[in-house]
Amino acid sequence: MLASGCGGGSDSGTTAQAGGPEKTDIIVGMLPLPEVAPIQIGIDKGFFKAEGLNVKIETIQGGGAAMSDLLSEKLSVLHSNYVSALLAASSGTAKLKIVGEAYAAKPANFMLMVKKGSTITKVSDLKGKKVGVNTLNNIATLSVSALLKTNGLTPEDVQFLERPFPDLPGALDAGQVDAAFLPEPFYQVAASKNGAVVLSDMFTGPTADFPIAGYLTTEKFSQENPKTVAAFQRALTKAIELAISNSAEVDTALTKYTKIDKATADLMQLGGYSTSVNGTRLQRVADLMLEFGYIKEKFEVAPLIIGEKAS
Repeated sequence: MLASGCGGGSDSGTTAQAGGPEKTDIIVGMLPLPEVAPIQIGIDKGFFKAEGLNVKIETIQGGGAAMSDLLSEKLSVLHSNYVSALLAASSGTAKLKIVGEAYAAKPANFMLMVKKGSTITKVSDLKGKKVGVNTLNNIATLSVSALLKTNGLTPEDVQFLERPFPDLPGALDAGQVDAAFLPEPFYQVAASKNGAVVLSDMFTGPTADFPIAGYLTTEKFSQENPKTVAAFQRALTKAIELAISNSAEVDTALTKYTKIDKATADLMQLGGYSTSVNGTRLQRVADLMLEFGYIKEKFEVAPLIIGEKAS
């Protein structure tokens, strides 16, 4: 599903203006989640256009699943959870660069939900149960694994099942899964429409303020189009600053690229937008991936970050 942004690019996708971006037409693949509201804000406010960029949005199911589209250059930039990104980078599957941060988790952003009337009343009750996530081996499965560990279980004690986020509330209500990892606004949908209840906030204790997702491009794209990447980063920073200072702008943006109505948007607890990628904080993701066997050896994230801040 492709949504048009504000323009300024030529048919060739390049610019004739001296010193301008090498490539002007940019397609951003992203999930319809609150964390990417700054992209819509940047389009609506003309921040990308002012930098000579014509940004369009393509809706994806998950960062890992859309990685092939980034590598084939169908997408210029990919919004991805960091686990999928670091899996691809550490394995050598993809040479990636992180050009911006989307979100860090805050309380009430991501919930583990169970069906109304479920006999599962505490996390330790999940042994032998099915847990729904949007994709496997991503931030959802890693964070659930960490939660299970703090409650005396292991990831092997549950079965993870894939469903797109919009389908998970229904899958939970139908009994296809026993619990579901749901971000905003999907856990509110599950609660309001089906009476689902919160089993646990996902990011507390050892995963508090956990980096969730960022914006990726390929090393090749960043090397061939450094001015384009810099222009994208400048526009994104302006949009993020506006999202941080004015939540009403986020609410308005959400109604354009998601199916969230304004009433729901007004009730949402927004997470942590950031104008830069914090290398020290992001290293926590790689280290937790190592702990749970997602990667086999320690992986340093700093070389992936364009414009890295170490603290």
